[in-house]
Amino acid sequence: MPWPWCRKSRRTLARIAIEGPIAGGTRVRVLKAIEQVQQRECPALLLRIDSPGGTVGDSQEIHAALMRLREKGCRVVASFGNISASGGVYVGVAAEKIVANPGTITGSIGVILRGNDLSRLLKRIGIRFETVKSGLYKDILSPDRALSEGERQLLQELIDASYGQFVAAVATGRGLEQDVVRAFADGRVFSGAQALELGLVDVLGDEESARRLAAELAGLDPEKARTVSFGKPPRKLLGLLPGSTLMQQLSQSLSLELAWSGQPLWLHRP
Repeated sequence: MPWPWCRKSRRTLARIAIEGPIAGGTRVRVLKAIEQVQQRECPALLLRIDSPGGTVGDSQEIHAALMRLREKGCRVVASFGNISASGGVYVGVAAEKIVANPGTITGSIGVILRGNDLSRLLKRIGIRFETVKSGLYKDILSPDRALSEGERQLLQELIDASYGQFVAAVATGRGLEQDVVRAFADGRVFSGAQALELGLVDVLGDEESARRLAAELAGLDPEKARTVSFGKPPRKLLGLLPGSTLMQQLSQSLSLELAWSGQPLWLHRP
């Protein structure tokens, strides 16, 4: 059902922010926001990204939704904040134009998969796992033993395939040859100024510069275009408590090590 004020929305500049690691919660929130932007027929979207990246599938789904939004005629401009790396880049290259601060940390194009080998610790404290499995690789990356050479090769093939998808998306989004992308897509990070030289971004500037560019691409007056934010993350009670920022950072780090262990990630992990 179309929104009753679509005509007014055609003069509205939409804004969606992607902040923090990209995982299931972010995907659900951003996809819903993109759907709202499409329903309201906003002519342009300012996509603010401040993220080190995240899970492969969630990044791909957001990228695909942005591409569909562009096919509907919405002009999409990405604004890279403090950091837009790995999966943040993958999402960002779905935009028509990318604006970054000169000091933005970006790049880190690649895939990482980590497991935890706790076998020596478990042996020391007298814990041993008994495993019954249906196939040779069913308990791959189990924490009670090291990887075999066959398992390592199998996982490397998985990582290489995911890496190839990443390179292809960057090459297509930025209008570059895949060989050119592979030359710098080895996991290294860049400043926004370096990314401009490589063709990863189009313009150096802040979010306001990106907002004005999005308005101009949509034929709106940058001075008069009204910006409306979609998909704001819910405020958490923890955020009101002293020291909440540190607690959130610790919780985030723990989730990366535990919840995402064994998953291929497009994530900058210094």
